[in-house]
Amino acid sequence: MPSIQANGISLEYSEQGRPDDPVIVLVMGLGTQMVAWPDSLSNGLASLGFRVVLFDNRDVGLSSDTGSQSIDELTGMVQRVLMGAKTKPPYTLDDMAADTVGLMDALSISRAHIVGISMGGMISQLVAAQCPERVESLTLIMTSSGNPELPPGKPEALAALFSPRPGGNDREAIVAHTMKTYRIIGSPGFQMSDADLRAWVERSADRAYRPAAPLRHLLAVLSSGDRREVVKRITCPTLVMHGIDDPLVPIEAGRELAAIIPGAQSRFVPGMGHDLAESLMPIWIEAISTHCRSVSPDGRTTPARTVEAP
Repeated sequence: MPSIQANGISLEYSEQGRPDDPVIVLVMGLGTQMVAWPDSLSNGLASLGFRVVLFDNRDVGLSSDTGSQSIDELTGMVQRVLMGAKTKPPYTLDDMAADTVGLMDALSISRAHIVGISMGGMISQLVAAQCPERVESLTLIMTSSGNPELPPGKPEALAALFSPRPGGNDREAIVAHTMKTYRIIGSPGFQMSDADLRAWVERSADRAYRPAAPLRHLLAVLSSGDRREVVKRITCPTLVMHGIDDPLVPIEAGRELAAIIPGAQSRFVPGMGHDLAESLMPIWIEAISTHCRSVSPDGRTTPARTVEAP
């Protein structure tokens, strides 16, 4: 996979599809590499006539390491933020939004359909609000506005998110920890077999493992705070997708985004949790491709509607 200089750092990226096709940029979530996007998703979208660009966010995978803090330092910073103290994060979601736009600049992409998942959805909100001329359409998957009044995730899901990650020398411990996490936050209606989940987890573990990255990402999310006023400025055609059974970012977060983004459409999926289960991909491919294709030359979509997906 190639790398490119963007926003002053190196970002590892990959592309599928023809160069002249409409571009979809996939923005990944907290601490997760681009190889976690199922091949069936990127290949499926490419087969439908899209140029699909995916990349490693800073600090994960093969992109630049942009922090110097130790695990203990970062853990202490997270604890202080959770207790209400002010702490300067290594970087912000605004920086990561600038990374995304910088990648588009480096690849000579003037406008793109932006698809963001979880933290990637938060980054995508900022791209759409701050650089509307660069965004053809927006798809937000299992993400939130940062509204502190929204219901929290289930205790076991939050515990999995905040649990210490193993050191970098014990591959089996890394794999077991990640599999346990995804069993807790995953989709009850679209579960992967143990063999498929292990293969998916091992793919990332063998490519790169940076236990500090999720903590830096988490600090960026926590420091972003309440983005509702920013989200309300989004003007591009927007689709909100969310799992009705998401234990980490409850469905109320998706419903709120759909309500406060002008003209947003929504698709709420029973049985979907907070993962990228292979059996979800046909639903995602259909929803994303239909939304992107619905954008007319003047940038508008059909009237807002809500779909409870089967």
